[in-house]
Amino acid sequence: MNGGLIDWRALFLSPSGRAPRAPFWIAAIGLFILSAIYEAVAGPTLRLLTFWFVYPALLASGACVISKRLHDRGRSGWWAAVVLLALMMIWPTARGATAVLALPVIVWAVVELVVLAGEQGANRFGPSPLAQVTA
Repeated sequence: MNGGLIDWRALFLSPSGRAPRAPFWIAAIGLFILSAIYEAVAGPTLRLLTFWFVYPALLASGACVISKRLHDRGRSGWWAAVVLLALMMIWPTARGATAVLALPVIVWAVVELVVLAGEQGANRFGPSPLAQVTA
């Protein structure tokens, strides 16, 4: 993000840098919608043929988006792996023990990524994405 503009390609394809809440929300909702559409449209045969291409791409994009948001909070992007694992444990249907194990991670992720604001000013991951550009 630079001066109020977000580079959407970088948001989805690069884990480096920082992302504020609004672009994170838009990207996360978009990825969930794409996953839901894929699950609804792809039948068993098509899913068998395409699963190994579709979900790795969605997971890689999700890792980039979550990493950037974690960086904005001053956290390591490697925590995105824990968040994605918890999401995989409950997607598309939460069941039994896996849901119980994933719940604390999901609650932490919602608070960390959605509720709390990013660090003000620059941190080790770069300048604040909300900083005004001075010309």
